[in-house]
Parts: sequence; C-alpha cells; structure tokens
Amino acid sequence: MRLSKKQIEEVISEVAGEDVLPLVEALKNKKNVSEFKLAEMINAEVNETRNMLYRLYHANLVTFIRKKDKKRGWYIYYWTFNPKRVKYLMVDLKRQRLEKLKERLEREEAHHFFMCPNVCMRLDFEQALNFEFKCPECGTLMEEQDNRSTIENLRSEIKKLEGELKT
Repeated sequence: MRLSKKQIEEVISEVAGEDVLPLVEALKNKKNVSEFKLAEMINAEVNETRNMLYRLYHANLVTFIRKKDKKRGWYIYYWTFNPKRVKYLMVDLKRQRLEKLKERLEREEAHHFFMCPNVCMRLDFEQALNFEFKCPECGTLMEEQDNRSTIENLRSEIKKLEGELKT
C-alpha cells in the first residue's frame, strides 16, 4: 500500500506536530544532512530544528549519526528520514483510535447522559444525580440526552476503521 503525500503529512503532523512538515520535506530523499544545514534550509534556528528532529526521532521517523568536529571538538548530528516507518505509524494510530472509539461506544451504551441546555456540561446519570440534575457551571436544569445517533456514528466509524485495518 502506497501512501499519498496527504496521508504522510497527516501521520507526521499527528505524531510530531504540523510545524515539522517543512523539515521532513527538506529531509526527504536525502541522507545524513547536518542539523545546521537543515536549519538553514527551513529558515529556522538550530535549537528549533533540533527540537523538531527530536520529536521525529521519538516517533522513529528519523535516524542520526554523530561525528566529532575536529576543529571545535563538538559533535555534529547528521539526520536521515525513515519513510517506511510512516506506514507502520499510520496503522498504529488507527489501532489506537479504534480502541478509543470502542471504549467510548461501551461507555455510551452503558450510561444515560444528561446535558445542559447551554452546552456547559454533559454528565452521566450518577454525576447528574450528585448535582441534583442542575448544571454545575450555570445552574440550569439538565435534560436527558438521546445518544442513539452518537452510538450509531461510533459504530459506523468503528466499522470503517476495522475495514481500513483489514486491507
């Protein structure tokens, strides 16, 4: 399965932040690019660039080698983008999302919810009972919420994600 540029950007944005996209673009199809060169390429400070690289490294999207600068005695890091990892990350993110949706569906099916007409808060029956069915934020009487459409939406989203994970 080949990922589109949009899918790649979505995965990277989710795990490392949207601000790293120009850095990834600068790293694509290149190997062992120094952090100083990268900072120059994306018009950012070296410290900002390092921060972005560390976030990418935390998600295993980049690898590095370090070499000692003989003149200064400092270590210089050379970075390489790992595009193969994006596909695995995408599957992992979908699995995590699926798990959260299943947990939410379970909660929605197991509880009755009450909502403030001013949309301040949404509480389950027990919480609403503790507050005497009055909104703790504004004091308005809470109304029972029909969550059938929410349950149906969750089920369809779960089915869609399960289908995507099978392919």
